[in-house]
This record gives sequence, C-alpha cells and structure tokens, in this order.
Amino acid sequence: MPGLMTFDALKAEVEEGRIDTVLTCLVDMQGRLMGKRFVAQHFVDSAWAETHCCNYLLATDLEMATPDGYAATSWRAGYGDYVLKPDLATIRPMPWLEGTVMVLCDVLDHTTHAEVPHSPRAVLKRQIARAEAMGFTPVMATELEFFLFEKSFAEIARGGYRELTPISGYNEDYNILQTSREEHVMRPLRNHLWAAGIPVENSKGEAEAGQEELNIRYAPAMDTADHHTIAKHATKEIADQMGHAASFLPKWHHERVGSSSHVHQSLWKDGANAFHDPQGELGMSELMRRYMAGLIRHAPDMTVFMAPYINSYKRFAKATFAPTKTVWSVDNRTAGFRLCGANSKAVRVECRIPGSDMNPYLAMAAQLAAGLAGIEEGLELQPPTTGDIYEAAKGGEIPKTLRDAVETLTGSTMLRAAMGDDVIDHYTRCARWEIEEFDRVVTDYEIARGFERA
Repeated sequence: MPGLMTFDALKAEVEEGRIDTVLTCLVDMQGRLMGKRFVAQHFVDSAWAETHCCNYLLATDLEMATPDGYAATSWRAGYGDYVLKPDLATIRPMPWLEGTVMVLCDVLDHTTHAEVPHSPRAVLKRQIARAEAMGFTPVMATELEFFLFEKSFAEIARGGYRELTPISGYNEDYNILQTSREEHVMRPLRNHLWAAGIPVENSKGEAEAGQEELNIRYAPAMDTADHHTIAKHATKEIADQMGHAASFLPKWHHERVGSSSHVHQSLWKDGANAFHDPQGELGMSELMRRYMAGLIRHAPDMTVFMAPYINSYKRFAKATFAPTKTVWSVDNRTAGFRLCGANSKAVRVECRIPGSDMNPYLAMAAQLAAGLAGIEEGLELQPPTTGDIYEAAKGGEIPKTLRDAVETLTGSTMLRAAMGDDVIDHYTRCARWEIEEFDRVVTDYEIARGFERA
C-alpha cells in the first residue's frame, strides 16, 4: 500500500518537482484539520522543525467564534501563539490535491515547549501512555457514517439549509444498485485514502437514503484517530470536488435515522488480543470483563466527548439503531455496548454511543480512561441484556441532552483524575458555550409552531 512518506522521501519528491505544497495541520477541539499551506521547499528547508499558530485555535466553536471563559487563552491574555511541531512520522500524500502532502503537528506551549494538555492528540496520548504503563497497547477502529446530498455545500448554504435532498431516493443499506450511482464520489474516496496510507477496508450504503459508511482497518489507537480525522476531511473535500455535500451532522432530519461513529476496541499484549481467553465465557478474558464494566459504569461521565453538540442528542431514539441505554449485549445493535467476535480471537467491544460528529481523539481517550478505570477498580461485569433493549426495564440511561451530559462530566472524579482538571474544565466550557449559543437563538420550529397559534 502506498502512503506514509519518510522525510527523506519528501525531500526527494520536492527536489524532483513532484511535490510543491505541504499542509501542516493540527487537530482542533471539533476534530477538524487546521493549519497552513507551506511552499514545499520552505518546509523541507526549515519549517519542518516548527511553525506557529494563534492559540485561539484550541478555544473556538464551530463558527470560529472566540467565547470567553477559557483559562488557557482569552482576549485579556492577548491570544498569543502556540508552537506547531510537525510529527514527521505522519507525512503522507493527499492524492485528491495535486502536488500536495500533509503532516500532523503536536501543539506545544510557546514558552515552555511542553505539549498543550487540552490538545486532542495530547489528551489521547495521555491515556495511551496509561495503558502502555500497564503493559497494553490499545487497538481500535472507527466506523464513519455520513450523508451525501445532491447539491454542493455552497448551494445548500445559499438556500439556508432548508432544501436538503439526499443523493439517493430510498434506504440503501447494503444496496449495490443505489451505491453504484454514488461511485463517482465513493470510488475516488476509497482509492485516494488508500493511496494516502489510510487502510480503508470498504464502503457501503447505510440504513437511510443517501447515507454512507466507510470502514477502516483496526490499528493502534493514535493511528486510528489520525485515520478517522483525515478520512472525514477527505470525504468533505472529495464530495465538494464532485459538486455534492457530505454531512457528518448526527441528525439532519427528525424523520430520518442519524449517523453514528461506532468505536471498536481491545487491549493487546505481546502481539495478541488480551481480551481473548478461549476458556472464558464467550471467549472473554477477565481483563476484558473489567474493561467493559468500566465503560458501562462511566458512560454518562464521558458522553460529552462522544456527543459534543445539541444536535448529537437528537440521534438517541428508539428503533433507529442508536442506543438509549448503557448496557451490553451479545451482537445486539440495540445496546450501548455490543460484544463482537464472541468466542474468537477477534473478540472486542463496540461502543455504539458516539455520533458522527465526535472528535475521535477525545472520544477514544475518554473510553480508554473509563475502561482502564474498570481494570484498576476491579469492577465486575454484569450479565448481558437480551432482547429489544429499547424496551428493557433495567439499565443506565445515556444522558438525554447536552445540558445533562455536561453536568455529569463536570462532576466526574474518574475523568478529572485521568485527564486533569484543566482539560475537563476546558471541555466543559466548550459544551456550555454550545448550550448558551443554542439558548439564545429563535429556531424555525418555534416560529412555525407558534407564530399564529400561540
């Protein structure tokens, strides 16, 4: 598979005139790529060592507004600089952009050159280091679900986001005829990502008109988060090149199913899946049982990191394949946590709570923190729940709103211990700002419902 480039290979490509642009990217709080486009020769001459960005990039909202209330930066502090330190192990081509490669950067304090603790990659690194100190390598995979629309981003924006027509006319789950009509987007997406070193396995139609799913092979946790972020970015860019919009909004219409991003996870040791015990019930090791118990116990604490916006919570509805309860079951898509690969070396847990809008670094870090807490605390896994879990009388509830979830996160002693007070306070401020912004807006729903009849 083509893909990752060494720095020496990049210098040779620049020398030969095949590469002229280097994207130096950080991952922001929303999971987006932000950064600069360097003339490739300048990058290989000097910018490979470090460059700089405004520190507001880790304290903005989706609109790039600058809310107050962050301890890390503010108008009062003058919005200074961060150092962007290119991780040269992440250089890869972006084949859908001519003559272009990208590199991911770590975000460092401008004065101390210490890694900024609330940077998404740093948050995940901290939990990976915890697992490694226990002798384990976290291995994960994410599923990317999204909708393709007939019109482009620009056309939809000009229409006020009111006339949204999916690219296909009916549920296309596993439907080859329907997805053949979308291959002008999906084929280049798969192939370009493969050429960029993203181990794409397949794409398929999902359970709604115009809904797609992209599946990428499991990998060490940091690689998985990088793959997810680059794939999501590429999906939007390639769809836009083809005159379409690709949206990762979890719930774009109340009568349509939502888009998720399920996270599969296991811990490995000495090159083997430490979650597997052929003598254990369902092939699960005691380690796995305690890890899963941690996920379930702490699911409400970490929901903000899996469902970060107001809209995220519209997805949690009965009979939509999105969970409503924090229980586990065996190969059951109505549960918050699904046991996959039972009685096999591939046994793993799938967390079905995250939506398509998650920041993978934060969501995966929170799940790792919860699972590792379950191991450290020696938690016991309760028996699986069976049947239609939407109707189950027992089982914890996923927070129903962002307001509920942020209050739970604020009081989470587990996540504060795992991530640090500064990180939790930073992201609770982010969530509260989303609530404040929503609360001040008069929605189309309110006007249509009450304009005459109220």
